[in-house]
Amino acid sequence: MSTVIDKPKLSFWQIWNMSFGFFGIQFGFALQNGNASRILQTYGADVEHLSLFWLAAPITGMIIQPIIGHYSDRTWTRLGRRRPFFLVGAILAALALILMPNSAVLAYMLPPIMVGAGILMIMDASFNVAMEPFRALVADNLPNSQHSVGFSVQTFLIGAGAVIGSWLPYIFSEYIGVSKIAGEGQVPDNVVYSFYVGAAVLLTTLLWTVFTTKEYSPEEHARFQSHEPAVEEQKGILSIFTDFSNMPKTMKQLGLVQFFSWFALFSMWVFSTPAIAQHVYKVLPGDTSSTQYADAANWVGILFGIYNGVSAIYALCLPSIARMTSRKIAHAFSLCAGGAGLLSIYFIEDPQLLIFSMIGIGLAWGSILAMPYAILSSSIPARKMGVYMGIFNFFITFPQIVNGFFGGMILKQVFGGQAIYALVMAGVLMFLAAISVLYVQDQGERRRQ
Repeated sequence: MSTVIDKPKLSFWQIWNMSFGFFGIQFGFALQNGNASRILQTYGADVEHLSLFWLAAPITGMIIQPIIGHYSDRTWTRLGRRRPFFLVGAILAALALILMPNSAVLAYMLPPIMVGAGILMIMDASFNVAMEPFRALVADNLPNSQHSVGFSVQTFLIGAGAVIGSWLPYIFSEYIGVSKIAGEGQVPDNVVYSFYVGAAVLLTTLLWTVFTTKEYSPEEHARFQSHEPAVEEQKGILSIFTDFSNMPKTMKQLGLVQFFSWFALFSMWVFSTPAIAQHVYKVLPGDTSSTQYADAANWVGILFGIYNGVSAIYALCLPSIARMTSRKIAHAFSLCAGGAGLLSIYFIEDPQLLIFSMIGIGLAWGSILAMPYAILSSSIPARKMGVYMGIFNFFITFPQIVNGFFGGMILKQVFGGQAIYALVMAGVLMFLAAISVLYVQDQGERRRQ
């Protein structure tokens, strides 16, 4: 009988350095989430069509992440197993952040909106190249007992990066004096400069992780996996389909939770700016160049920063909450808080009160970024960690793709073009996600009992 060798526990700062690049990724991702709809509307997109343009992100993620996971499981270089993908993704994402607000300048042969949508796709693909291996790296380097801590530290850094990224346009306009309005079809300078800073932060933090983090050698991984049964594996990229068909039961059960959660999140990201502009600031539909619309859009950035800040703090509390209850109950509670936060936006008229809505959303976001991965990592073999983390992304991208195709149609045909009802629908879906997670089998919790 082979001896099971557990991975050594890492210190807090080792875990911090290992995940620090996620700070930069989410810094850039927050700029995308908070400003992509604004940029696309500036270039002429109708509110009903915004979800179609946002399809670029989940479609590329669905394709890219399993492939990156598959190859990162099999890549061993002087930089290690996962770190080469961090580096390539960082460079491409930084370039996309620089180009996105300058789409109009690049549009010599195509309309600016098409160039912007194309760059959005490239940007999200680059984020995915850099981001997917981060999830696997935590599971690679940490013993099972530290998975919740590892993913929670990662979520804290995600939230911290997102706070600054979301607030940066507002800071540039209100505290530094950079213009927040621009001519018809032009992106304001405060947004342009924010994207430049985002590119620099993303590249710097990812380089920090690349050069401060050690990865285990193939021989060390083999010792840690000695308790796993040897199986004959299909070679090549087509093995992804075999892995998909053989996914653990826990992953399938989490798929329903993820569908409801990410359908709701996609609605929030796409429609928050037009919903709050119309419903709270009383901006007329189609008005994207007024000071009132700029104020609404900048305030949405602040609100997004608040919910990310709440998620960062909450992520540090999640391991304790999960130990006192269970990972499933902790996640269900958090999703209910998010549902309440989204529903409350409908009843609010004072923009300042939306801060309270963001607290609930922040609890949900913090848990969505940590708990499903902690539950999942206990149910999949270590030798398949990268590819299964990539395949799990299917359950994140698929609901966004469904929303992208049908969200605008629902908004137009069912909600009469009133974007606020897309947020109400998102709140209901968060509650459905909370119910669904209670039926998930958590293998890690079973081992603790």
